[in-house]
Amino acid sequence: MARTDGDDARTGGSDGSDRSEPSLVRSVDRAVTALEVVAARGEVGITELAEELGVHKSTASRLVAALTRRGMLEQLGDRGRVALGFGVVRLAASATGRMDIARLGQPTCQQLAEVVGETVNLAIHDGEAAINVAQEFGSASVTTQNWVGRRTPLHATSAGKVLLAYMSDAERRTFLRRRLPRFTDATITEAAELRTELARVVDEGHARSFEELEVGLHAVAVPVRGAAGDVVAALSAAGPAYRLPRRRARAIVPDLRSAAEDLSTRLGWLGSPT
Repeated sequence: MARTDGDDARTGGSDGSDRSEPSLVRSVDRAVTALEVVAARGEVGITELAEELGVHKSTASRLVAALTRRGMLEQLGDRGRVALGFGVVRLAASATGRMDIARLGQPTCQQLAEVVGETVNLAIHDGEAAINVAQEFGSASVTTQNWVGRRTPLHATSAGKVLLAYMSDAERRTFLRRRLPRFTDATITEAAELRTELARVVDEGHARSFEELEVGLHAVAVPVRGAAGDVVAALSAAGPAYRLPRRRARAIVPDLRSAAEDLSTRLGWLGSPT
């Protein structure tokens, strides 16, 4: 027999969690479980879902209504049954796109790292930060620090500047209204100065970060385009300042552009990314 909501509050959620578990966490767990149940069955009725979740039918109905409003579920006519909605498809497409970039970008990172001898990263825009999705170490790399999955500030990294420079005007304006944290004495923290820097990035087709994130760390990055021609990622090379001085950082830009062009082509871009 299904537990009542009162029983659930006293003894914990349907996953056996502690009775002190916050109700918000239980709600999220129920929502995810509901989506998994619908995905497994194709379609499901409110009564079936309530039994599966161990809650009252009224609770299941409210949960379905909330997920339907967000496009995660959709009602199937007047039969009282629901199926996955297109909101789930949008989320899946976003995740698939990221995985495709990471999968296709790994060989590019490896080849570029062999050419320039430095650590090469591929980053995408992730909310208020950049997130590294692929990485390879060059023969001259003196560190094996793993940056994959790490979120880095947009305004203080070469990859982040590329992503900022090519995002929509509205997104960029919103970002520039925020406080820009300082990481080193070289970090750009004034919106007007960063705006000028981003204009230069677009004009020259690459971004630089000279000790703006970490003292002694230099990096340079170029844009990677997707099938529609929009910038979907940034390809960067980074190394210690003593081995990647400003002059050499600028000198390897053509290598980065060539690698980015190859990756852009594999992502479906038929034009010239530069």
